[in-house]
Amino acid sequence: MVSDDLNTQVLIVGGGPVGMGLAIELGQRGISVVVVERYEQPQPIPKGQNLTQRTMEHMHFWAAEDALRAARTIPKSYGIGGLTAYGQLLSPYHYDWLQRDLVAPYYFTTNERLPQYATEAVLRERVAALPNVQTIYGWGAQAVITSESGVTVEIAPRKGGCTRSVQAEYLVGCDGSRSVVREAANIKQTLSDHDRMMVLLVFRSTELHDLLACYPGKSYYNVLHPDLEGYWKFLGRVDLGSTWFMHAPVPFGTTADNFDFKSFLHEAVGAEFEIAFEHIGFWDLRFALADCYRSGRCFIAGDAAHSHPPYGGYGVNSGLEDARNLGWKLAARLQGWGGETLLDSYDAERRPVFDSTIRDFIAKSIEVDRSFVASCHPERDPVQFDTVWAQRATGAVGEVNAFEPNYEGSTVVVQAEQGHYVSSAVGSHQHTARVGHHLSPAKLRSGENVYERLGEGFTLLVCGDAAVADMASVVSSFGSAAAGLKLPLQVVPLNDSAEVARYAAPLILVRPDHFVAWVGDAPSLSQDSVRAILEQVSGRDNSAT
Repeated sequence: MVSDDLNTQVLIVGGGPVGMGLAIELGQRGISVVVVERYEQPQPIPKGQNLTQRTMEHMHFWAAEDALRAARTIPKSYGIGGLTAYGQLLSPYHYDWLQRDLVAPYYFTTNERLPQYATEAVLRERVAALPNVQTIYGWGAQAVITSESGVTVEIAPRKGGCTRSVQAEYLVGCDGSRSVVREAANIKQTLSDHDRMMVLLVFRSTELHDLLACYPGKSYYNVLHPDLEGYWKFLGRVDLGSTWFMHAPVPFGTTADNFDFKSFLHEAVGAEFEIAFEHIGFWDLRFALADCYRSGRCFIAGDAAHSHPPYGGYGVNSGLEDARNLGWKLAARLQGWGGETLLDSYDAERRPVFDSTIRDFIAKSIEVDRSFVASCHPERDPVQFDTVWAQRATGAVGEVNAFEPNYEGSTVVVQAEQGHYVSSAVGSHQHTARVGHHLSPAKLRSGENVYERLGEGFTLLVCGDAAVADMASVVSSFGSAAAGLKLPLQVVPLNDSAEVARYAAPLILVRPDHFVAWVGDAPSLSQDSVRAILEQVSGRDNSAT
């Protein structure tokens, strides 16, 4: 519903999962938000289906987890794992792929899988329950005017009609790869074109479900074919038993009418089966990364900031992490306890992570697969092929553990020692509390999890019974300094338990997005040092109020 007064603190253009996630993050923090979204209803294209454990943590704290799990289209009993096959899906060569359950112990929630339109519907419902968030469906941004004090955006109905203006203190473009906000803010992109035309097929087939009964618990499948030079035929379930999608390279000039897509699918699977097409669309395989994520009072997030082939489910999960990262920082600035450096840290943290995601995971996988299919063939040298194929199966496990986005190089975390730190998507999953890394969960003697004790602002964890007494003076200093800076801080004493002990630090300062901002063990830390820590992690400078 639109009010007569279109003035707000934050205007979000684009109401897909990222825009809605950001609206929830801000709305729950008391920030007034207007969301402008072109489509009145979520579009029924099954993209962005794999939601990681980290993404489901966001959903939990956005009070959307239960509804999201209830909306899944594949029964929980079936499983949501992946598989890689060579040549054809039903070939004898296959191994488990993207086994995200391997890193489940390092997150508070379990992963999930459902079509993006189902996720959008849940998030729209959650947004509707927030009184300080207004949604304007069926409208799009037409023009953007920025000033030092705010942003004015002219919006118009998608189907035509009179325009209106929305004034905001900050503007965030979550409006996709052809972002109007990014263009208006004059934010350039670095493009990497792989010169490949891709097709997205959405189809129905109960016979395919029967054919793939040999792979129980698998919901998505990656087919490596030597003719594709490392690019994938990527097929997956939308529901259990009937609806499917597939992304795959096709010759340039292919249209929905001049290509035999039934035979194309039969070849990919390795068997014939009945097919009823629901959607045939095309896209160009390229990577795009914005040169910056902020220009003055304008920010971009999700596909507006970065886009890539739909390999591995990195896109929607990265976009939702953008929303979580930016949301608390905008709220901090608007509420007066965060500085401009904190807003700058959004770009400084998120952009290097996605640059690394492209380089070290998605593009790298294409190059590795290209080398593999060029040098190994089961008929030419079966012994070599079997050896390398077994190595790939083992490596697939390592890749899941290695994808651990972190902000070690951020200016708003406090490292214990000087050194060259870099924010990256490459890391390792550990329970040890590490500065710039996601906090691992831990069970307490009470039966609770540490995550159930974390506050909406910063949380100072005081670990171990002995540490509570030894660190009393430092804990008191944190409380006093936070009060002086009007910084929301909750102190949480944790009793001694085996899982808490894994943190290997008596004091852990946790950010609102559940990354570790500082760890310490010095009971003699001075009040000035404590204040300096809190000033740094909140990006305080002379412009902070």
